[in-house]
Amino acid sequence: MFLKSSQCVIPTQRHDYPEWHRGRQDYAVWYLEIHQPELLIYLNQLRVDFSAFLFQPNTRQFHITLFICGFLTDQAPILNDDFSNEQFKQQLQLLVQENIQSFQLTVGKINSFDSALFVEVLDHHNSLSKIRNLLSKSQNEIAPLNYSPHITLGLYHSAFNSDAIFAKIASLQQQSFDISVDHLSFGCYKAKELQGPLYPHQQFYLSKF
Repeated sequence: MFLKSSQCVIPTQRHDYPEWHRGRQDYAVWYLEIHQPELLIYLNQLRVDFSAFLFQPNTRQFHITLFICGFLTDQAPILNDDFSNEQFKQQLQLLVQENIQSFQLTVGKINSFDSALFVEVLDHHNSLSKIRNLLSKSQNEIAPLNYSPHITLGLYHSAFNSDAIFAKIASLQQQSFDISVDHLSFGCYKAKELQGPLYPHQQFYLSKF
């Protein structure tokens, strides 16, 4: 949910979440990597600008989450947020059959969810929605119903008043960037590593224009 004025953000607690991971380790997602040097410089500077608000450490690479799969397993899913290798193979086959072309996105304004600061991503041609609909044919996504493409800058470490966040955003000169997307990435992060890195497992390259 988007952050509203005059309310408190939801802080990230520095502890294990066994009720969520239940001993499982690898949480799988489809995502888009960010490699554009100028954009990376901008995003890293924003993390510095908002460092007083953001949870540390944060070693996760800047990325755009495309589809949240769940906990990767070699066996048939048991829990409702398990994701099997067989389901992954089905998704790959769907992507191959669709012959998706490379596309462009635009990085927009700084904004915030209740629990995370982010930069908006604009998808003018609904390219992400089309891919998400394709991936969902093999599995229901483990995520809220409303998908808002974005690049996360960080989670909040304390219950700050949102007005302080919005004031900081208003004080900065914001930039916009175009991103060319020529491949999708599938990877995992470790459930016990808060804001730990994404470990890429496979890349799927898109057709050229």
